[in-house]
Amino acid sequence: MKYEQVFIYYFSGTGNARNVAGWIRNVAQDHKLAVKVINIDRFKKIELPDTSRKTLIGFCAPTHGFNMPPIMLKFIFKFPRLKNADVFIINTRAGLKLSKLFIPGMSGIAQMLPAVILLLKSYRIVGMQPMDLPSNWIFLHPGLKQQVVSSITTRIKRITENFAKRILSGKTKYKALISLPIDLAVAPIAVGYYFIGRFYLAKTMMATSDCNLCMKCINECPVEAIQLKKMPFWTYRCESCMRCINACPKRAIEVTHTFSIGLLVLSMIVLMPAVIFLFDELKLYRADSPWLIIEFFHILKWIIFIIFFFITYRILHYLMRFKWVNKIVAYTSLSKYKFWRRYHAMGMMNDE
Repeated sequence: MKYEQVFIYYFSGTGNARNVAGWIRNVAQDHKLAVKVINIDRFKKIELPDTSRKTLIGFCAPTHGFNMPPIMLKFIFKFPRLKNADVFIINTRAGLKLSKLFIPGMSGIAQMLPAVILLLKSYRIVGMQPMDLPSNWIFLHPGLKQQVVSSITTRIKRITENFAKRILSGKTKYKALISLPIDLAVAPIAVGYYFIGRFYLAKTMMATSDCNLCMKCINECPVEAIQLKKMPFWTYRCESCMRCINACPKRAIEVTHTFSIGLLVLSMIVLMPAVIFLFDELKLYRADSPWLIIEFFHILKWIIFIIFFFITYRILHYLMRFKWVNKIVAYTSLSKYKFWRRYHAMGMMNDE
């Protein structure tokens, strides 16, 4: 083996990235290497390896809106340059299965941006690999059936182990670059998600009257985004990792589909036209205005949309104390019904 020790830093909402980190740990241990897996939830400081020995460092996280989660990007930004160390990057992404066909997800800039940051820190990147583990995005679809989860997970476990054996032996693997043209095509969506979309999605969760205030969602939120305001309240820091909704023992957390989609439609047909009309009436810019001024007002429109959504979410959170409002929100949320399954990763690996 080329390396003497392995450090793997991971962030995981529902267990996919955690499993990948654990599978790589097992391969490293099988080759008698010193290995440590570190969960970066709520990180305040970075635990660094002693790189007096040749070290391989891994960063493993899910894909959120074609990005690495902000917490992992922040972690990589703060990660210092270490001598005698190489790195690899893994992103888990929304894998699906249609009959016997495994359908890959898309990475967007989830690999590219961390790679650029690490290259600027003068790291040698020996591996860039997406892992198409089951999609857990309960906002868009029910959790996959358990037999599908099992089938996808078994396949990706084997791929992960082969990837680990290759890079631990001193070889390189850059599978993430194969989908580079597609990833570049969705890069604008990734940017839009990072600056706008994730704040919208942060306000799609709501606890209903089934909540017994067990505090599990608040205590286990990896970015401390949920506060207790008589009932759980999701702040703008939420990264839509889906840990809370998938782990709630009472299934009391719902995706407010009617509220969220209804407000989005209302914004598109009423709020945005009203804002544009106001800008025109005030003659803030014209069609022949400089490009920067036009772009500034485009951004300002979306900021107004996010503010509007924050205010209406706070109002709804207050109204949820009334039984009839609570019932309307619950029963107009698709996630209320049994067919809208939650996602549970198969065979969750433990840290060591």
